[in-house]
Amino acid sequence: MEIRPILSTLRRHKTAVALIVLEIALSCAILCNALFIVSQRLETLGLSSGMDEELLVEIGLSGIGQQADADARTAEDLAALRGIPGVERATIINQLPFQNGSWNTSLALTAEQEVPTLNATQYMIGEQTLETLGVRLAAGRDFLPEEYLSRQALDDGTIPAPTHSPALLSKAAAERLFPEEEALGKTIYMANIPLTIVGVVDTLLRPNLMDNNRTYAVIFPLRMNFNNGGRYVLRTADPSRRQEVLEQALVALDRNDPNRLVWRKRSFEESRAEYFAADRDMIGLLLLVCGLLLFVTALGIVGLTSFWVGQRTRQIGIRRALGATRGQILRYFQTENFLIAGLGIVLGMALAFGLNQLLMSHYELPRLPLAYLPVGALALWLLGQIAVLGPARRAASVPPATATRSA
Repeated sequence: MEIRPILSTLRRHKTAVALIVLEIALSCAILCNALFIVSQRLETLGLSSGMDEELLVEIGLSGIGQQADADARTAEDLAALRGIPGVERATIINQLPFQNGSWNTSLALTAEQEVPTLNATQYMIGEQTLETLGVRLAAGRDFLPEEYLSRQALDDGTIPAPTHSPALLSKAAAERLFPEEEALGKTIYMANIPLTIVGVVDTLLRPNLMDNNRTYAVIFPLRMNFNNGGRYVLRTADPSRRQEVLEQALVALDRNDPNRLVWRKRSFEESRAEYFAADRDMIGLLLLVCGLLLFVTALGIVGLTSFWVGQRTRQIGIRRALGATRGQILRYFQTENFLIAGLGIVLGMALAFGLNQLLMSHYELPRLPLAYLPVGALALWLLGQIAVLGPARRAASVPPATATRSA
């Protein structure tokens, strides 16, 4: 098809063409970045914590007044929880993945290192924690029974602070500290305290995103108690019995000591769902915005093409009288729309990068991958062709005689 007549027509309608081009450009810029943000959020929603999430139930308690026997009461609680039918294991830990706020520490390769190598989340665990959570060892071993210390005793000064401690690292932290070496047996430093790496776990995410990282974790054999930040985690034999197990666990804990407040009682999946609620809402909002934006763009294309069909009825009739087929008239308007959309998409790609730079500077969004540009371009080209199809078919169906008489 000859392009020159189409370009000549578009030059005579510069204002209308400019408005549609600008609308398509803005749609392209917003669509590309919105789809990128949605993909980032979907990737985040699919993160694996490294645990058997569907089997876990968590309970948090706090004492009322002074709790002089918190360590002993915690041991009684764990014994009672492990005796509940349907509970495979129970442990206590200071935090879990996917929560707001976290315990963190800096790790370095030497005590004299001024700038730490990385910042890692700090897990403090009791016996059976890895088995309870379902965290897999990638290398090395779990802590030995004699390596566990009471966090309360350390805080009270009942036992001296260790001058050396065993530790487990997440695989990501081990690879960051020792990128080309085996981490097992190596010594790292938390301030001036040397830590010997006795094991590496495959994955145990940090509770929240920090320094754009979720994967660095260090684990210590420090027993918490229910009153100094520890929470109970139960591993159920059957996911369908989690609610039943939770209710029985609360009864057992109340039987041990009714003078305590329950501040957390839920399955881990519920905790995860609450943590990512904002991400799911953002995905829904962005998809709604994209849908409305494409709808408005389609309406603009339909409106402009319908207007042009009405304005060019006589020209269409003359072309039909001179032998133009319906297919040629249809292709004329589709080609015209393709050129307008193409100009808008080219401008939109430049705007997409500009918008991405703005988002990067304000919200730490990664750079927009080039793959999203052809996706946005294809979507808008298809939208344009579908939107123009109705008015173009009406133009192609105008009888030559009718068009001539209406002149």
